[in-house]
Amino acid sequence: MNGLQTTALVKHYRKDWTKKLSLLAALLAALIVTGLYSITIGAVGIEPGDVARVILHRLLWSDEPMSQQQQMNDYIIWQLRLPRVCLGILAGAALAGAGAVMQGILRNPLADPFTLGVSSGAAFGAASAIVLGTSVFGLKLVEHGQVAIVLNAFLFACMAMIAVYSIARLKGGISETLLLAGVAISYLFSAGVSAMKYFSNNEALRDLVMWLMGGLWGAKWSSVGILFPILIISLLVLFRYAWDLNALSSGEEVASTLGVNVSRMRMICLILVTLAAASTIAFTGIIGFVGMVAPHISRMVIGVDNRFLLPCSCLLGGFLLLLADTLARTVMAPTEIPVGIITSLIGAPFFIYILIKKKRTIWA
Repeated sequence: MNGLQTTALVKHYRKDWTKKLSLLAALLAALIVTGLYSITIGAVGIEPGDVARVILHRLLWSDEPMSQQQQMNDYIIWQLRLPRVCLGILAGAALAGAGAVMQGILRNPLADPFTLGVSSGAAFGAASAIVLGTSVFGLKLVEHGQVAIVLNAFLFACMAMIAVYSIARLKGGISETLLLAGVAISYLFSAGVSAMKYFSNNEALRDLVMWLMGGLWGAKWSSVGILFPILIISLLVLFRYAWDLNALSSGEEVASTLGVNVSRMRMICLILVTLAAASTIAFTGIIGFVGMVAPHISRMVIGVDNRFLLPCSCLLGGFLLLLADTLARTVMAPTEIPVGIITSLIGAPFFIYILIKKKRTIWA
C-alpha cells in the first residue's frame, strides 16, 4: 500500500468516524428534546418555559418564592414526570444495550435480555412477593411495599441466569445451549407465575397482572438513584468489550486467534447483562422487544461496529421507551395504558420481519 492509498484510507476512516459521532450526537439531542416535550404533555399541560424554570430552580437551589401555580408545576414536573422520564431513558438504554451485547455474544439476531430467562425469573420473583406477601429476605409487603417486590424480582432473575449458565457450562458453554437452556428456564418460571395467578386472591391478582404488563408509573427519584450507578457501571464495562465483540462476529476461532478469551468474555458479559436487565425489570416490570428492536435499527443506521453500535443502541432504546411511555399515558388520557402493551405492538411486527428476513440463516 503506497502513501496515497494510506492517506485516502485515513481520510475515509476519519470521515466515517465523524459521520457516526454526528449521528450519536443527533440521537442524544433527539432524546433530550423528546424528554423535555414528554414533561410538557399530560393530563395537565405545562409550557416549555415553565418546565425550564422549574428545573433551573431545582438545580440552582434557588430560594426565590414561588406562586401557587408554580408550586403545582414544581410538584408535577419534579415529583411525577421528570423521574418517570429519567427512569424511562435508563430502562430503555439498559435493555437495548444489553440486547446488543446478547446478540453479539450469542451471534443470534433474535437474542435479547429476555432470551435467557431473566424476565421469567423476575416475573416469578415479583409474583411470589405479591401473592405470598413477603420476599425471600423476610420483608413483608405491607411494610416495605415495592422494595420487597424489587428485591425478589432481582434475586430470581439472577437465579435464572445462574441456572442457564450452569447448564450451558455442562455442555461446553456454546451459544445454542445457552439459548435452549434459556427457553427451558423461561417455561419453568412461567409455570410458577401461572400457579401464583391461580392461587392468588383478587387484589393480589390485579397487582400481579399490572406488574407483568410493565410500566413506569411507579417511578421515583429513589428508583432512579438506585438504577443509575448500576446501569452506568454495567454499560461502561460492556463498552470495554466492544473490540472483542467485533472479533467474535467473525467466529469464535477467529476471535481466539486474535487473543480474545471467548469463554471469559462471554461469562463477564452475561453477568453484566443480567445485572442491568434484572435491575431494570425489578423496577419497571416486563417490558419486551426494546432489547431486540433497538439494536437492529441501530445496525441499519450506524453499522455493526460495536464501538458505535452499543452507544447508539442505548440512546435509541431510551428514545423508543420514552416515546412509548409518552404515548401510553397520553393517547387515552386520563386512562393510562401499560407501556409493555405499546412496546409489544411496536416490537411484534418487527420481530416477524426479522424472522422472515433472517429465516435462512437462523433455521439453516
